[in-house]
Amino acid sequence: MSASTAYPDRVSQMRLNQLTGRWVTIVKSRAQRPNDFAAREHQVEDPDGRPCPFCPGNEEATPAALETIGEGGEWIMRVIPNLYPAFEGEDGFAVQNLGPVHVQAEASGIHEVFVYSREHSDGLHVLSDAQAGHMMQALRRRFIDHAETPNIRYTQAIVNHGREAGASLAHPHGQLLGLPFVPGEILDEERAFARFAGGCLLCTTVEAEVSTGERVILENDDVVVLCPYWSGVPFELLILPREHSLHLQSASDTSLEAVGRALRDAIGLLQEALGDVAFNLGFHTSPHHHTGEYHWHVHIWPNLVTQAGFERGTGVMINIVPPEEAASQLRAVRVLS
Repeated sequence: MSASTAYPDRVSQMRLNQLTGRWVTIVKSRAQRPNDFAAREHQVEDPDGRPCPFCPGNEEATPAALETIGEGGEWIMRVIPNLYPAFEGEDGFAVQNLGPVHVQAEASGIHEVFVYSREHSDGLHVLSDAQAGHMMQALRRRFIDHAETPNIRYTQAIVNHGREAGASLAHPHGQLLGLPFVPGEILDEERAFARFAGGCLLCTTVEAEVSTGERVILENDDVVVLCPYWSGVPFELLILPREHSLHLQSASDTSLEAVGRALRDAIGLLQEALGDVAFNLGFHTSPHHHTGEYHWHVHIWPNLVTQAGFERGTGVMINIVPPEEAASQLRAVRVLS
């Protein structure tokens, strides 16, 4: 059966996530429309009523900025060290065996925050073209700096929006984590690229998806946004630069900034369709100094459902909204907006 064939009448279907080698289950009979999902109930509030440390005028509440982007005498974006880092220190990844089964290592590395808006109540979906470009260029500079730092093997850039997604402060921001190891998810993706026989896995994905348009949300000469065939959660999105590049920091200015605008527009469509939905956003790029086959990309995972025992016990995700239906609903929002 071809990937462009309409979703079958059967109750559920297994689909292979080509990026990870793991199966997901699509259960059409439980599919919900956007307004069937409950709106977020728990807004992120700043603790103890203290002033937001990321708002203009409160810069002294954070460590000194590593980078400040400004215009007209005011900053529009800042990168600062995380006040409560999960990874800190310059030691390499030294593994210690504590007896027959216990293994540990120091959590050394880098943990930074990028505040991508001055406005406390804004978000990615309202960035201007220039701001989206500034954000991506700032990420590139930080990735380059991390790559030149001894013992940093991989940099993970994330945005957590909403308390359900793990955000502890409401002000729009993301995090950069320079790690002394390569995470398992990225190793799985590298193995997927290596075993794919048809060239680049994601270049081929772009060609296949654009040819049918069934799961494509947005596309232009530089970037494609789609609900992946193997979506593990409702309304999952994948942002794919058309330009083939292993590393985010190696992408051309045109490609990099196009991805920034696509991120903004994709989040905007989710907001239009689902309301102020919590989501996690992750940039995936080849590990620093790796030269194997890879194609950098961005994932967006809306937090609309809770993982239950089956998902946690097996690692097999159950998605109650087929990606074809999610894409259709998001395209409809685009037409109306």
